[in-house]
Amino acid sequence: MTPKQLSILVIDENTIRASIIEAGLREAGHGQVTLVHDVHAIARRVSEVQPDVIVIDLENPNRDMLENMFNLSRAVKRPIAMFVDRSDQAAIEAAVDAGVSAYVVDGLRQERVKPILDMAISRFNAFSRMERELEDARNELESRKVIDKAKGILMRSKGLSEDEAYQLLRRTAMNQNRKISEIAQSLITASELLGGG
Repeated sequence: MTPKQLSILVIDENTIRASIIEAGLREAGHGQVTLVHDVHAIARRVSEVQPDVIVIDLENPNRDMLENMFNLSRAVKRPIAMFVDRSDQAAIEAAVDAGVSAYVVDGLRQERVKPILDMAISRFNAFSRMERELEDARNELESRKVIDKAKGILMRSKGLSEDEAYQLLRRTAMNQNRKISEIAQSLITASELLGGG
C-alpha cells in the first residue's frame, strides 16, 4: 500500500499493549515494526534502528518519563505518535512544544493505530516543511541585509548609484561563479579589515 515500507519503532513497557499496536500496524500493511520494552536505553535503540516513525505508548507516565520522551522527540527529528492513558493540560502543552506529532489521550485501540500514525506523519511533514520555509526566509532576509550593506559600501567608496552597485556585485558573482551574498560578505569583511565598514 505504501510506496516505501516504513520502519516503525514501538516503545512500550507493557508487552501486551505493544503487541496490540504491532498487530494494528501489521494489519495496516507495515511489516518493519520493532518493539522496545525498556524505555531507559531508548536513545541507543533509536540510533540502531533508525526508524521512520516512533510510536510511544505510556500507561501511566510520571513527569520524568514524559520529560525523557519529550527530550527524545526533540532530538530525533522524526514523526512521533504518543499514546497515554491520562494526561493533564501541562503535559499536552509540553508534548506540543517538544514536537510530538500526535498525542493521544485515553484509548489505544488497534483500529485507531493506523489513522493516528498517518496523521502523525503528515503533521510532522507539514511542520518540517514550515520549519524549512522559515529557515529559507531567514536566510533570504540575512542575504538581503548583507547585499544592502555591501551596496552601501560600493556607493560610498566608488560613487555608484544603488543599481550600479548591485550590478557590480552581480557581475562579480557571475564571473566568480559564486552567490551575490557571498561576494557581498567578502566585500564587507574586506571593508572592515581596511577600516571602512
